[in-house]
Amino acid sequence: MARALYIHWPYCLAKCPYCDFNSHVRDRVDNGAMEAAMLADMRHEHALAGSEPLHSIFFGGGTPSLMPPALVERLLREAQDLWGFAPDIEITLEGNPSSIEAANYAALASSGINRVSLGLQALDNETLRFLGRLHDVSEGLRALEVAQAKFARVSFDLIYARPGQTLKQWDAELERALGFGTGHLSLYQLTIEPGTKFETMVRKGDFTPLDEDACADMFALTRARTVAAGLPAYEISNHARPGEESRHNLTYWRYEDYCGIGPGAHGRRANTATVRHRKPENWLNAFVRANHGIVEERALAVPEQASEAMLMGLRLREGIDLAQLALRFGLATTSLCHADKAAFYARQGLVWQHGSRMGVTEAGMPLLDGLLAELVPEDLVAV
Repeated sequence: MARALYIHWPYCLAKCPYCDFNSHVRDRVDNGAMEAAMLADMRHEHALAGSEPLHSIFFGGGTPSLMPPALVERLLREAQDLWGFAPDIEITLEGNPSSIEAANYAALASSGINRVSLGLQALDNETLRFLGRLHDVSEGLRALEVAQAKFARVSFDLIYARPGQTLKQWDAELERALGFGTGHLSLYQLTIEPGTKFETMVRKGDFTPLDEDACADMFALTRARTVAAGLPAYEISNHARPGEESRHNLTYWRYEDYCGIGPGAHGRRANTATVRHRKPENWLNAFVRANHGIVEERALAVPEQASEAMLMGLRLREGIDLAQLALRFGLATTSLCHADKAAFYARQGLVWQHGSRMGVTEAGMPLLDGLLAELVPEDLVAV
């Protein structure tokens, strides 16, 4: 049963050069058509995903803070009518920290949003221009201040390990960020994603990504600084005061079911993966034919589910429970993890094991991708 709902708003004012998300720039958005399609998409999901009350809703994008607050309120009212809300439901909206969007914060809070995640991305203007952001530092910090006044919970993103950035510069920037007092931070190393403008720039030699050793030093500094500030990492890139973790994102990492609606949205319910049409126009046209936006619906084989649960769960500080996963998927624990390799990496201090629980240590987190390839059996991942 799905207890989480993801709503994708695909529109942005500009496409950032590092972004590989499903985002689109349009001169005009038909909000009425979007509302009708979103509501139909939501009703279709509810009919298939059951009626257990929702514990979290996440508006992602794109730039959902550009949505009219009345549309946000209408979608939330429909979700509550369909599923019902848990008493402590977390309702998050992603936003860019511009003055235009900050002007909507009060109305968005009144509509039911109780948590925002702001894309500050950097705390110096030169870097913001490099990243293609439309706000400057002062505008971003004003938006953060307004958000902290209007919403119960606030998070923001920063991108580090940028070309030419030094450890000292990142230390100063991170210290300043921690001083703003939010209960959650998402701190991402700059990754050059395929198909982005940055990939083209790197290929042309316009800039050189930071080397691996410098990135590793910044990662270690980030972990130490956030622990000292009381916001330890609970996932490889996400840091929070205890109790302020993103409940919605924990749904993904714990491999629980969730519904996804809107252009390009993914979902997983009843062992079935769903994908919506990516292009907004195609997604809207789909409702004429089918009254929902799904382009692909695929049954997930048990080994595929198990491998995804392992790969996602080991990103978390809490790790995974092999016995519970084995019971859930009807597999032997030896099918989920190479016991000999887990023991070897535990002796190296890279993996921890407590009974049937296991996870990656602080020392192992910088090596997470390599450890996952070693720990999770190849035939499980390859399905």
